[in-house]
Amino acid sequence: MAALEYLDSLRNAHPELSDWYSNLADLYQRKLWHQLTQKLEQFVALAVFQAGDTLIQLYQNFITDFETKLNPLKLAHFAVTVSRQYASKEAAVGYLEGLIDKLRATREMRIDEPIVYITTQVAMYKLELSMQKGCKKLLDDGKAVLDRMTDIDPSVYASYYWVLSQYHKSHQEFAEFYKNALLYLAYTSVESLSVSFKLDLAFDLSLSALLGDNIYNFGELLAHPIIKSLLGTKVEWLYYILEAFNSGDLVRYQELCNMHKDALNAQPALVANAKELLEKINILCLMEIIFSRPSGDRTVPLRVIAEHTKLSVEDVEYLLMKSLSAHLIEGTIDEVEGTVHISWVQPRVLGISQVKSLRDRLDNWLDKVHSTLVSVEAETPDLVAS
Repeated sequence: MAALEYLDSLRNAHPELSDWYSNLADLYQRKLWHQLTQKLEQFVALAVFQAGDTLIQLYQNFITDFETKLNPLKLAHFAVTVSRQYASKEAAVGYLEGLIDKLRATREMRIDEPIVYITTQVAMYKLELSMQKGCKKLLDDGKAVLDRMTDIDPSVYASYYWVLSQYHKSHQEFAEFYKNALLYLAYTSVESLSVSFKLDLAFDLSLSALLGDNIYNFGELLAHPIIKSLLGTKVEWLYYILEAFNSGDLVRYQELCNMHKDALNAQPALVANAKELLEKINILCLMEIIFSRPSGDRTVPLRVIAEHTKLSVEDVEYLLMKSLSAHLIEGTIDEVEGTVHISWVQPRVLGISQVKSLRDRLDNWLDKVHSTLVSVEAETPDLVAS
């Protein structure tokens, strides 16, 4: 058989891998497709196969012989890995589209899952070829399929959200990139990512969080393990800027801007949006002022906000209106008294220091409740049980 002859030729060419080839041949002859799939997963991950067109040759001369016998999603995983060895992205697209046709012809149950997985990789290649419309159409079609499916493998979601995030990144749509990159991480083990990949993604996520419209919750990102990839690197300053934004610390932000002026100026997006960044941290400063006040004291003088944000009272009023329109807070401004009464603040993921502050306030509240109980018991001894 041609498949076995091909394995024999590889065994002779690479005697150091003869045990691997013997195992593959044995499982193939015994038609143990599940075990063969598992062995192939280990085999294609070997470093020796990561260069050249080795995997392409393996697929064309061996895997093709039994590809319809494999688990369709595992086959899709193999195919995407193989496609990355093609010299041109056009050739990779042609190869993957051919496999999609083969999968459709099998009429297997749940065939949509591996097809979506492969299609998202095709979309990625089209994005890299500047075929924006083709990429977006494939992503839209994939979303429609995913929406009507249940019990989807995490790798399919991860692939979809990764490509969608890269599409938005190419259009500098910071908020959409941020949302979809976090969704990608929700379906991906951070430990499985390379150090360089984690650093690049942490950097992109940080910039998009700062620059994205209506992103005022930095606690979720700071709590994610990937963001720690910034620490100990040349872009560590970005981590500390995120912390300053999360705590609404305007003074700390300005200190960091002065300390890392050259690094900041090297990021055109940050320079171009300097005014918007200042407005965002002022809004976060406002939210932190409100959060730090007791629940029974939510009427804040405008001059207090002005002192913390380094703004004039007139600019504070604009800041409040911006926050109200963005539904970050709810309340009423009293221009006569020069105060704002806050009835609601948008919930946020809290940092450790903020949680400690909340704990202290709960402790104070418990003390007040206990004092009230003691007072009531003392005044109405006959009505309250001892």
